[in-house]
Amino acid sequence: MRQTHTIQRVEAGAIAVLAVVAVAVLYPAWWWVVLAAFLVFDLSMLGYVRSTAAGATSYNFIHNYAFPALAGVAALVTESSFPAVSTTAGVLACAWAFHVGVDRALGYGLKMPDAFTHTHLGWIGNGRVRA
Repeated sequence: MRQTHTIQRVEAGAIAVLAVVAVAVLYPAWWWVVLAAFLVFDLSMLGYVRSTAAGATSYNFIHNYAFPALAGVAALVTESSFPAVSTTAGVLACAWAFHVGVDRALGYGLKMPDAFTHTHLGWIGNGRVRA
């Protein structure tokens, strides 16, 4: 099981690097948005104010690759008709994928509903449970 988690973390790191390279190549004037927006995606943790289960749901809703992929598709589809929308969607896709990739590379996976520190990549933090 540990080897699978390591592979997933390495893949996530590769996605983070790819997102930075993509924004630098495709949108060089906007490279700084990837860094400036980094913590914005963590606002999804506000669900933990309500409950652990609600927090896990809101966190997992934002911390996956589906929405960055959709933003990337939107950037491609609107490229010729709406260049400003395309740029915004493309930069958003890169920033979002970068955030998710860095989180997963560091071991912050999708949250389980029982505890903030329990993720699909294992337990995180000082009180981690070792299997």
